[in-house]
Amino acid sequence: MKVVAAYLLAVLGGNSCPSADDLKNILSCVGAEADDNRIELLLSEVKGKDITELIAAGREKLASVPSGGGAAVTVSAAAAGGAAPTPAAEPKKEEKVEEKEESDDDMGFSLFD
Repeated sequence: MKVVAAYLLAVLGGNSCPSADDLKNILSCVGAEADDNRIELLLSEVKGKDITELIAAGREKLASVPSGGGAAVTVSAAAAGGAAPTPAAEPKKEEKVEEKEESDDDMGFSLFD
């Protein structure tokens, strides 16, 4: 992740094609160790590709990944053979409980007197 972050920082800084030395310089500025193998792997994977297209493709891939408990309820209902759809869970209404402020009356003095 450090190498990817350094690459993105270099691109955001105006360097559309950062080199391994650029990434090592960024990583050394923040005190992080630069792993040459990871840097070369990243640079070989993104060589000749537009970063905005790579990010857009990654977002599309992540959109298909289930992320939450709602899908599990639907799957379990379908696995159980239930034909009726389960109603969506309603958000819980939180009751506001006002706490009574503590009084200094029983101590007989105030902090600011």
